[in-house]
Amino acid sequence: MLAFVVRNHELRAVRKPLPKLRKGWALVRVHLAGICNTDVEILRGYHNFRGTPGHEFVGEVMDVGGERHAKKIWLGRRVAGEINIGCAALGFRPVCSFCRRGLRIHCSRRKVLGIVSHDGAFAEFLALPLENLYTIPEAVTDEVAVFVEPLAAACEILSQVRVSAFQKAVILGDGKLAQLIAMVIASTGVPTMMYGRHAEKLALARRNGIKTQLVHDNRKDLEKTAAHGSFPLVIEATGSPHGLALALALTEPRGTLVLKSTFHGTAPIEPWSVVVKEITLVGSRCGPFAKAISLLRAKLLDPRSLITRTFPLSEAARAIQFAQRAGILKVLLKS
Repeated sequence: MLAFVVRNHELRAVRKPLPKLRKGWALVRVHLAGICNTDVEILRGYHNFRGTPGHEFVGEVMDVGGERHAKKIWLGRRVAGEINIGCAALGFRPVCSFCRRGLRIHCSRRKVLGIVSHDGAFAEFLALPLENLYTIPEAVTDEVAVFVEPLAAACEILSQVRVSAFQKAVILGDGKLAQLIAMVIASTGVPTMMYGRHAEKLALARRNGIKTQLVHDNRKDLEKTAAHGSFPLVIEATGSPHGLALALALTEPRGTLVLKSTFHGTAPIEPWSVVVKEITLVGSRCGPFAKAISLLRAKLLDPRSLITRTFPLSEAARAIQFAQRAGILKVLLKS
């Protein structure tokens, strides 16, 4: 099969055998894969990953390892998949304490699709445990279904924070994940404001009913923004090391700050502000696929406006460079 691997901070095309299937695992033909900011950070050294990146996908189950009954159920299904692979699926016994508590996302021996020790979706095929897969309803197209994974990450905030208890929510960042988070928060009825650095991305958010504020990337403008006031709920999704400092400045005393950004490197902050303002910090990562699929099936939000361009898989290296240009949102790879 055709696949792309990370070498010397670039994507390189290779030919490799189809993934070998364990019992209870599925071989999935990838229809569409999404390029995420995490994939860009992997090229810069995030997690020191050297395999095939890509963790946002929709595809079709082509084979199942070792189980006739499971094959009858799963063959031909369109699916998206959770990216964290836990102890049981990897064959570890006994399973770790996190897996015993149902927290596969924090499994101490986990592999992560396209991020940690497991090849991902920038390929014609991938392999995942059946327990990770979710069937995509017929009414949900591939172009919509490819957003299930990042939309689930946005929905995770709802399971961690009682958003309805806040009079207003502020989202820092105007990129792909920030746009999805804004859609999800706004769907709860809580007034939502997005702060971002790109006028065209903020315009897209406004078309989706989100209020916006343009913020330039210089210290004077950031200080001016923070001086306008603080907010009870701030969600940091800038993808930048500098976003956290502004997020802390914008969070009011005893407010809640949700951190979503993942990037290669460190973030400069002044920890005293967390202590003095008694801020609640919430790290937020992967989320509930069932909730995301439910929102898409009910057409409560439509992420297709975020798609900037679709490239053939064979042009993945060019696609990920294109994805890093200013003003670009979601870039897809089509197998």
